[in-house]
Amino acid sequence: METTPIASETTSITSSVWQKSKLLIKGFMIAGLVLLLLIPSYFVQELIKEREARQKEAFTEVSSKWAGQQNLTGPVLVVPYIESPNQSGPAKHYAYFLPDELTIDARVQPEERHRGIYQVMLYSSNLNLKGKFNPLALDKLAIDPANMLWQEAYICLNLADAKGLKEDIKLKWNDSTVITSPAAINNGVMREGFSAPVNVSAGNTFNFSAAISFNGSEQLLFTPVGKETTVKLSSTWPDPSFTGGQLPDHQISDSGFVATWKNLSHTRSFPQAWKQDAYNLQSSSFGADLFIPVNGYQKTMRSVKYAVLCILLTFAAFFIIETVNKKSVHPFQYGLIGAALILFYTLLLSFSEYTGFNNAYIIASVATVGLIAWFVKGILQSTKLTSVLAIILVLMYSYVFTILQIQDYSLILGSIGLFLTLAVIMHFSKKIQW
Repeated sequence: METTPIASETTSITSSVWQKSKLLIKGFMIAGLVLLLLIPSYFVQELIKEREARQKEAFTEVSSKWAGQQNLTGPVLVVPYIESPNQSGPAKHYAYFLPDELTIDARVQPEERHRGIYQVMLYSSNLNLKGKFNPLALDKLAIDPANMLWQEAYICLNLADAKGLKEDIKLKWNDSTVITSPAAINNGVMREGFSAPVNVSAGNTFNFSAAISFNGSEQLLFTPVGKETTVKLSSTWPDPSFTGGQLPDHQISDSGFVATWKNLSHTRSFPQAWKQDAYNLQSSSFGADLFIPVNGYQKTMRSVKYAVLCILLTFAAFFIIETVNKKSVHPFQYGLIGAALILFYTLLLSFSEYTGFNNAYIIASVATVGLIAWFVKGILQSTKLTSVLAIILVLMYSYVFTILQIQDYSLILGSIGLFLTLAVIMHFSKKIQW
């Protein structure tokens, strides 16, 4: 039976409409697949959070046995005095005096520890402090020297985590040496710390010095209690982050850093001497955070946030390649490619725990690009088209890696990259006969 011209033309039109509709339907299916792949990417993010939480638990466990964040406060001279109100008998009060000069020279040595596969960075410090108290300004506090209980005067200082101390704090006070002892001080300066009785009298100058060795983790702060406080902090730690109410003059290199603070009393929120009142001296502390700057988990988490972009660009490139070259690829095969793109992040996470982020990124990228290229070659049966897609994947992963490394310029670099990518897609999409 012969086919009439009208039936043949109808069949041709129907076939053409179906081919165009098929292309649109496939495009919508691929877009839906991109959204569907966001589900496993969410679970990857949860996995990263879980591994990071385990790392923090390991750090907390080790630092709890070593020592936590440290803040050195003091020394502060405390002298009781008697006040006799009219309505009652004599009452004991306390006057507080801060040193006129305080110089601290601290050296920090990083200490590496491991808990399972996790690296924990701690530190030990050797610190020398010295300074002096000028004659006590009792007139400014309106205290009669005859009411001072000189025999009960004591010096006190505090270290945030006392278990980090390696030895007793021996304080040289003028020509004598006193050994401080831990005590529940509970005065207007600190609730607990180290104290020792000292010989004090009116109208004299008192010099002091001490050498302190202690352990700590994450952070080392100093409280500027001197009328003029000078702190010098040096370490082989290459990545400090300076924190607190004042930034130092500093030099940083691959071999470590040297930072110097010079603080004057007018920048503080507490006076040089007072009585009865209580002040939070630590509110003016400054120092350095000593930590691993950006660990593998943080960078891996940031890279996962680009997952939808990587999947979308890969699918768009693959779709244009197959359409322009009149190849047919099943949506299920798109799904397999998407699964490989998601597994990139699990490879990155697992390898980064052992090799570091940069090496893990290279390994995961090579493995993912190689797997997808091998799979696509079997589908398209074309070395040329496979090479084009592989080059696109390499450029994409290199682009994301660059964004992760250059945090300060990530927004502008990302915007330019997306603009150029859109321009390329628009150019090649013109060859598609919609």
